[in-house]
Amino acid sequence: MARKLFKAGAALVVLGLGATALAGCTGPADDDGTPTEITMLVLGDKPTNGRLEAMLDKLNERLTEEANATLDLFYVEWADWQTQYNLQLLSGDSNVDLITTATDWLFAWENAEKGAFLPLTEEMLQEHAPKTWEQVDADGHWDLTKLDDGQIYFIPEDNFTQYTNHGFFYRGDWATQAGFENGDITKFEDFTTYFQWVKDNVPEAYPWDVAGDNQAALQGYMQGRTDLQNLQQVSSGNYYPFQMSASDPETVTSWFMEGDELLEAAELAKEWNDIGVWREDALNYDGDTREEFYAGLSGADQHHTQTFIGQIYDNMSKKQEGSDPKFFYWGQENGNVFKDILTHGAMAVSANSQNPEKALEVYDLLRNDEESYRLLNYGIEGTDYVITDDGKLGYPDGYDSSTDALGSNFWAGRMDELELTKVTDAPTTKEIYAGLDAVAEDYPYSTLLLNKDAIDPTLAAMGGVLSQYLPQLEYGKFDDPAAAIAEMRQALLDAGYEDARASIQADIDAWAE
Repeated sequence: MARKLFKAGAALVVLGLGATALAGCTGPADDDGTPTEITMLVLGDKPTNGRLEAMLDKLNERLTEEANATLDLFYVEWADWQTQYNLQLLSGDSNVDLITTATDWLFAWENAEKGAFLPLTEEMLQEHAPKTWEQVDADGHWDLTKLDDGQIYFIPEDNFTQYTNHGFFYRGDWATQAGFENGDITKFEDFTTYFQWVKDNVPEAYPWDVAGDNQAALQGYMQGRTDLQNLQQVSSGNYYPFQMSASDPETVTSWFMEGDELLEAAELAKEWNDIGVWREDALNYDGDTREEFYAGLSGADQHHTQTFIGQIYDNMSKKQEGSDPKFFYWGQENGNVFKDILTHGAMAVSANSQNPEKALEVYDLLRNDEESYRLLNYGIEGTDYVITDDGKLGYPDGYDSSTDALGSNFWAGRMDELELTKVTDAPTTKEIYAGLDAVAEDYPYSTLLLNKDAIDPTLAAMGGVLSQYLPQLEYGKFDDPAAAIAEMRQALLDAGYEDARASIQADIDAWAE
């Protein structure tokens, strides 16, 4: 079904750009035979090793041949990325044509409502992105991309298998020496034993060298001790303040406001801080802690399943021989984990694009043409990658993903049938996927769209409160976590928490009907 809009009408105006102006942006480019440059917005730090530019030269030869077009990439870098991303989308910039988006972390619904994306007609998609149209239509997934006006606002990355649930990366060799059989840690709090062993036996290393506002010390514990999951459609700054439970799936709650698990997690974080698990200035540290992990100077790192499978295992195995890298994911103890939604990656056409039809033609090639796909995702064969005798993707001698990565970050159109198995993938990949498939649930709120206009000021105020307390709780800096949590909860109430919760609950009630 189409998304439900809980408001009188979806706004079509962005910085004075109305429906008439949107229609005026759909005209074709001047047809003088010159290739049309299409710019695609991607997330990430732009690489500086020259490999991206070399790849684009090759790719643009193919795109010129097939679509009389070329591609350029516009990067929204990770520093203050949320603010910069939304500002770019609402800037009225006509130099960006394709926009990487997502409904769970890149505000796709909100930006669609605000008019940042061009509505895509079935006829437009069938003519200018026919292979993409056919695949998504055959799988019945276009309804995942519509507002209640019935129009399509983006294209889902719905044919790519991945898990982006987070967890700890750690060293199985050190865990074995710390007393864990086969180096396997199966409970979140057991990392206390592991961290203490690292502290006692590897003095040059931090047990977990972590930097900045990292919520893992709280999130990982609470996810494994409750049946709660973040309501992904609602964020307050860098935080998800509301959760839903498997036992009561139509009632919104918050583990920041209810239950004892937050205090238990904060007390564990304080214990870790007292041990010296992280550097004293971790919250303000901006160094590359992953490289510290690779260098043997950190006992743990934190990110998601795909990162472990595609990067951590291979790099760590090579740079720290015998380290036996392992992965513990949040919710592993109780099976509290969800599959990625089919719009975790998606591609939109900018409402300000001067060449939307050509942009769709380019996207159709990037998604479905094997030569274009390999160039964009893997680079130049022989330089960025090689194909082994058994058909796997390998890398040239001396390749180091830390310095040689392509960095094109095409996260909005990957296709399983065009993906190559990498020789660097963790040998336990199938086992990891099977374990997750056995317990992971489909995220049940993919079609839920909330009216946040009325509560945006409240969410901003709540974000201010959370940013004041949570980083200190994460790093165990409060002498009395219970008192700090009580203060935080009162401050959230004062900021309007109950009003925001009631508004969200009303929307969920209407959606559930």
